Amino acid sequence: MRTIHAALDLGINLIDTAPAYGFGHSEEVVGRAIAEYGGRDRVVISTKGGLERRGDKLFRNSRRDVIRTEVENSLARLRTDYIDLYFVHWPDLDTPYEETAAALGALQKAGKIRGVAVSNYSIAAMERFHAITPLSAAQPPLNVFEREALRDIIPWCRERGIGTLTYGALCRGLLTGTIDESTKFDGDDLRKVDPKLVAPRVSQYTAAVRELEAYARQRYQRGIIPLAIRWTIDQPGVSVALWGARHPSELSPVIDVMGWHLDDEALSAIDRMLSSTIRDPVGPEFMAPPERASGADAKIPAAPI
Repeated sequence: MRTIHAALDLGINLIDTAPAYGFGHSEEVVGRAIAEYGGRDRVVISTKGGLERRGDKLFRNSRRDVIRTEVENSLARLRTDYIDLYFVHWPDLDTPYEETAAALGALQKAGKIRGVAVSNYSIAAMERFHAITPLSAAQPPLNVFEREALRDIIPWCRERGIGTLTYGALCRGLLTGTIDESTKFDGDDLRKVDPKLVAPRVSQYTAAVRELEAYARQRYQRGIIPLAIRWTIDQPGVSVALWGARHPSELSPVIDVMGWHLDDEALSAIDRMLSSTIRDPVGPEFMAPPERASGADAKIPAAPI
């Protein structure tokens, strides 16, 4: 609550959440925080659907009836009568994209959602979706180390006037400068399987982080977090760079992000640093989507097309 209020005080006006974050708890906290703060019309709420909870697991399910139910549940948890941006969290390979798009288009016409969007979709999937219900935004991963979206998703969106809310600006904490080769991750932390954070690549990536940090201090008198976020925001076609905070103190870099830009010399210097330190680069492909359940027990894991 305090973190959300602090973000709003700083002028941040978009909050991205999802039922999958804490099985609805995140949406409840966001809804309560905005209600207590006041000024709903000054906050852009972005949330997601298409992941169905079964016990303590999530499965991709973007059928028409499921989407309708999820939107109503999100509206209740968020304490609002409309959602500014509603994303399909992951593509559901068992449900036609056209069915999901039509369902969201109907909810948009009813005033329940204002903008229809997708996350982790390929261009082929977005084209089918967009033909039925025009997309307002897409949400691909993007950061200094993971640039795949700059080659396809972001240019495609830019050509069509579709916004991009990129996630992972700090590469799951790697670009904060707080992770080194001795860092261990507990439980089901996704970073345990991130190839960038295990041998042999972890030493390459942490070396790159140290060089980036030194460059940010020397050239801009700023830390690596503002540099990493600024890099993402300054990419052509990027509308928003999302990153998370759990405590008000983690929002302090926001001030250092605004009011400046990386010039061509800086962008080239960053590229050279990465080329000299990272011998075996790897993207975000390891982030497998939740499984898709067909029937009571069937599980069909698959990467998004």
